[in-house]
Amino acid sequence: MERLRRRDRQMFSGFTKGEIEKMEKLLEESGLQLLNREFCQKVTQGFNRSSGRAGKPVIKWMEVYNWLQSRLQDFPKNEKRMSEIPEACPSNKTQESSQRPEGEKSPDLSELEFEARSSKDGAWYDVAMFLTHRFLRSGEAEARVRFVGFGAEEDEWVNIKQAVRVRSVPIEHSECQKLKVGDIVLCFQERRDQAIYYDAHIVEVQRRMHDIRGCRCLFLVRYEHDSTEEKVRLRRLCHRPAHRF
Repeated sequence: MERLRRRDRQMFSGFTKGEIEKMEKLLEESGLQLLNREFCQKVTQGFNRSSGRAGKPVIKWMEVYNWLQSRLQDFPKNEKRMSEIPEACPSNKTQESSQRPEGEKSPDLSELEFEARSSKDGAWYDVAMFLTHRFLRSGEAEARVRFVGFGAEEDEWVNIKQAVRVRSVPIEHSECQKLKVGDIVLCFQERRDQAIYYDAHIVEVQRRMHDIRGCRCLFLVRYEHDSTEEKVRLRRLCHRPAHRF
């Protein structure tokens, strides 16, 4: 079974002209400092409440974040912008900004996305849908899942308790200072014949100054499925959910 698909989502293209102009202006003024959850949530709330979005789909804060991150990589490296780049270890204010604001409600379960571990290669893939479920004689429950980007011929029965969990999410640039030796992550492993996600834990962290591209720190990870080690950038790491089902 060949599974070479990355889990990167397509860039959201439903922004209005006014919203794009607003985000471009924000990038020119603040640059990398925009890439934190609290700021993107405020921008998203403003867009969703504006008259220009009436009758259009609601925007999610991650769509704003992904757009800003993508455009930021295209900005020229000049002296003015380099002076705005934060150090490798941002302040506590930036660290706290990724936490859920006080009073914000927990997300509706219907909006949750899931990932499941394939028994064929031990890697984690996004779940497109749960087709059915069954109970084994041992009492354990299994679900038949269809993975995102794959057809019915790749459907699998997976153990719900051990191999299904809420979808892992990419780690933001402003969150790199939270990562430490021993942390468990989901890492995108790139090889000549495959490019898929595996569980891993951090063995070593090499802090480096951030630049216009974002976090430049290096993380030595050890994959749990085969104990191999590799140095990776932050862009290849995802937060693992706190629990499985």
